[in-house]
Amino acid sequence: MDAIVLALGIVIALAGGIVLGYVARGVWTGQAVKHAQEKAGRILAEAREQQKDLILKAKDEQFRLQRQGEEEARAKRAELSTLETRLLQRDAQLDERSDILEQRDRKLIDRERELEASREELSRAKQEQIAALERVSQMSREEAKAQLLEAVRAEAENDAVRIARAIERKARDEAEDKARDVVVTAIQRVMADHTAEMTVTVVPLPSDEMKGRIIGREGRNIRALEQATGIDLIIDDTPESVVISGFDPIRREIARLALTKLIQDGRIHPGRIEEVVAKARAEVDLVMRQAGESAAYDSGVPGLPPEIIKLLGRLKYRTSYGQNVLQHSIETSRLGAVIAAEVGADIQIAKMGGLLHDIGKAVDHEVEGPHAAIGGQIAQRHNLPAKVVNAIAAHHQEIEYACVEAPIVQIADAISASRPGARGESMDTYVKRLEDLQAIANSFEGVEKSFAVQAGREVRILVRPEEIDDLASMRLARDIVRKIEESLTYPGQIKVTVIRETRAVEYAK
Repeated sequence: MDAIVLALGIVIALAGGIVLGYVARGVWTGQAVKHAQEKAGRILAEAREQQKDLILKAKDEQFRLQRQGEEEARAKRAELSTLETRLLQRDAQLDERSDILEQRDRKLIDRERELEASREELSRAKQEQIAALERVSQMSREEAKAQLLEAVRAEAENDAVRIARAIERKARDEAEDKARDVVVTAIQRVMADHTAEMTVTVVPLPSDEMKGRIIGREGRNIRALEQATGIDLIIDDTPESVVISGFDPIRREIARLALTKLIQDGRIHPGRIEEVVAKARAEVDLVMRQAGESAAYDSGVPGLPPEIIKLLGRLKYRTSYGQNVLQHSIETSRLGAVIAAEVGADIQIAKMGGLLHDIGKAVDHEVEGPHAAIGGQIAQRHNLPAKVVNAIAAHHQEIEYACVEAPIVQIADAISASRPGARGESMDTYVKRLEDLQAIANSFEGVEKSFAVQAGREVRILVRPEEIDDLASMRLARDIVRKIEESLTYPGQIKVTVIRETRAVEYAK
């Protein structure tokens, strides 16, 4: 009975709890709904306020953009108005210029008509003058021209015959003496300007006091320097200079370099001299080796033995009739390659033979015999190709040719040696001769410009056509030739060309 009562009590309690829970939940739900409605109302009110603000801002921005657009439109209209004004002004200026040009055209047309009338008048006057001259001379124009040409031709023929007879008479009467004079003159012209250039070197000094230091006490410094280098030192009254004399160009270069270093250093005594000369010799050896390698590279001849490279570099300090032998060898190599390519010979053999054809000159101060034979022996000793050996040994025809490349090397050697300006005079003498030729040509009246070309073997002279006519050009050429023969000393002959040019220029419009 108690259990039933207890169970009933529990059931009643549970039912009461459930009822209370529903009641509480309903109350809480009602409050939540009310709170949500209030919050929604607030949010809606805020949204309306923000909408109003945005609408106001949008209207303000619209007004601002509208004002800006109106201002820009006004600026564009003002700019267009300015451009329109400028265009109108430019049109007016163009109209004025067009009127001015039309006036100038009319003036030019009138001027051309006046010039045409003047030309016709001058032509009539010239015809009347010619007719008057014909009446006075009782000769027609063609007859006078023929007579003048005949006189000039006769004068030229007489000059040529007189010169030919004089040359023939002198050659017949003084053949032996003339030949001797020609040989002596040729030797003098070819060698006089180069003997000093090839055998002496001048070293400048900072002061004459340095001469005493170079000589040293009782001459011991100069003796030590001459003994170490194998050259002669000439110290005379020439101010601030010392002359190094010797036939071996390598020794001269070593002595020049050593003396220059000693002068710069200031310490000059026998021990220092030996040390500096040894350094100078090493520097010259390095320069020669580099020069030989550069020459082989420039000529396209790789793989030469080191000893051949060194001998080739010695040619950097060797000259022949004023021409640098190393540069001549490179030029001969290139010429030989071109000729070999044209005739179908071995290009590499021609290159090597041309580069080494004067290799004997590197030691001809030390070895007896012609340089071609010496060079052939050097090439053979270093196991160079037989064709190269023959090309070197035969380039002066001292032995027979054994291959087609040998005469090619000889021809290239002759071309390089005989081209204008290659040999025969030093640079100073060469430049002075060109200047003298131009000065002689410019000294005559009517000469506008003159040019010495072909290494001084030709002078081209431009004359003013209004001052020099065709006949005067012929006389001018003869006069310039006579003055050159009287004033200058030169090898061979010099061609004088007088150029008279008349230009007629018109413009098509």
